[in-house]
Amino acid sequence: METFQSQLTRKLSAALEAADLPIAGEVSVAADPRFGDYQTNAALVLAKQHGENPRAVADRITKQLDVSDISDPPTIAGVGFINFTLKRAAVEKKIAELLTDERLGVEKNSQPKRIVIDFGSPNVAKPMHVGHIRSTVLGDALARIAEFLGHEVIRDNHIGDWGTQFGMVIWGWKNLLDRQALARDPIAELVRIYKETNERANEDQNVRDTARAELVKLQAGDPENLSIWQQTVDLSKQEFERAYALLDVHYDIQRGESFYNDRLPKVVDRLLKSGLAEISEGAVCIFFRDIPELRDKPAMIRKRDGGFNYTTSDIATVDYRIKDLGADTIWIVTGAPQQLHFKEIFEIARREGYRADFRHITNGNILGEDRKLMKTRSGENVPLLEVLDEAIERARKVIEEKNPDLSDSEKNTIAKIIGIGAVKYADLSQYRMTDYVFSFDRMLSLQGNTAPYLQNAYVRIRSIFRKADVAAPLSRGETRRQSAVPTALVLAHPAELNLAKRLCQFAEIVPQVLNDFRPNILANYLFELANSFHTFYEACPVLKAEEPSRSSRLALANLTGRVLQRGLKLLGIDVPEKM
Repeated sequence: METFQSQLTRKLSAALEAADLPIAGEVSVAADPRFGDYQTNAALVLAKQHGENPRAVADRITKQLDVSDISDPPTIAGVGFINFTLKRAAVEKKIAELLTDERLGVEKNSQPKRIVIDFGSPNVAKPMHVGHIRSTVLGDALARIAEFLGHEVIRDNHIGDWGTQFGMVIWGWKNLLDRQALARDPIAELVRIYKETNERANEDQNVRDTARAELVKLQAGDPENLSIWQQTVDLSKQEFERAYALLDVHYDIQRGESFYNDRLPKVVDRLLKSGLAEISEGAVCIFFRDIPELRDKPAMIRKRDGGFNYTTSDIATVDYRIKDLGADTIWIVTGAPQQLHFKEIFEIARREGYRADFRHITNGNILGEDRKLMKTRSGENVPLLEVLDEAIERARKVIEEKNPDLSDSEKNTIAKIIGIGAVKYADLSQYRMTDYVFSFDRMLSLQGNTAPYLQNAYVRIRSIFRKADVAAPLSRGETRRQSAVPTALVLAHPAELNLAKRLCQFAEIVPQVLNDFRPNILANYLFELANSFHTFYEACPVLKAEEPSRSSRLALANLTGRVLQRGLKLLGIDVPEKM
């Protein structure tokens, strides 16, 4: 189903060709709706290129533009913007099509990719903390949207389950472990023995040497140390799964660093043999002498003592994802401090001849009320599960005040939907590189650009249909009552027409998210849609309206509910039936 934006873009391209003006013209939603619904700056771009008057160029373009089937005659505004105002009949026709379209007008990509997306990636023997929210919910949303657009997506949790810290963990396990504490709170006990071992190692050379020896034994395959390591990995994964279950995040594979351990010697041998790597002061390094930014930052892939590191492991990971998983696209979602590291990894892959589309999708930080990195009073990272549990608890209190007659079961279910949704939306509604202040009061508010505000709009729509005693095809299995889809739509009131136009934009917005990996575009669209719905709801009586307006307005409300539900689900956020 072609969107208004794509139709206008196609017609603009034809007009530019007819006017002998070589440029790929783009059409976007109008910045100011007073001048129209869509606009193009093609005339300004061309005028600058050729040293002409932009309004004169715009006039040449509009003389060739035939948009009469969907738009009023285009107008020229300001220094040369060409504006388009959709015809009411065209919008009515489009809404009628969307009402019967399961995908709400969103086309699948005609050239789907096989995408491996790496996000989350917590470290074993450490609790997931509040900072993990960003990578986890961003990666999950991008995966959901890519799948909806027809791409094949493989979600990979590249957990940190190998490295020098395990020497300390194993020494602590053998000498300091409290089995009862481990049973009560495994991660807390693992953190305790690691910290205490580290403190002792700083004071006692013997402890430091013994811990290092435990690591060497682990890397050599010692059965006892491998068993301890495996137990720490299993206990950590159980803890991770608790968080993922609350967040409704799942992975297709979990390939930690340990998975690649046996492959690392071959990686180094291959890179030495190809000449991409060289021995430098006893270590094996890859130099980037032709890249100014990386010229003095060689990538070490084998240390002087023969040990490997993250770089070696990440090169092996690229091998696996392309050769074994068949990926033609690799997205890695991590914090911005790792930008340099992944520039080197991707450059090495290109030098080896890999032609995949590599993208490092970075994100900013979550701040406390003091605008510094969010920490506990003692300076520790705030545990993720504590944050999620508190969000649910606070949402439960709000529900208790608003709707005390609900059953305990309903309150618990709704509290989880609202609390988790609030945390996710607070993150995803920001541009991913923006640092933001974490505030429960703000994110759980029923006012402003929040998940509860959008969820409340959906609940209000559901309430309309319960009162009307007609079915709105919003949820599965609801087919008992008469359908709400009308045979004809009438968008006579400006608020109706404005809401309808906003609904038509959903299919234009969703594909844009992946252009620069910006779920905030979709979040902000849904916020504007909810605003448009509330304006419509206040201005246009629904249930008390006469026919055909009543059925037409029910259809608009139904479609709004479907778009809100689908849009939020693409962000990993559910909607309740009541609040």
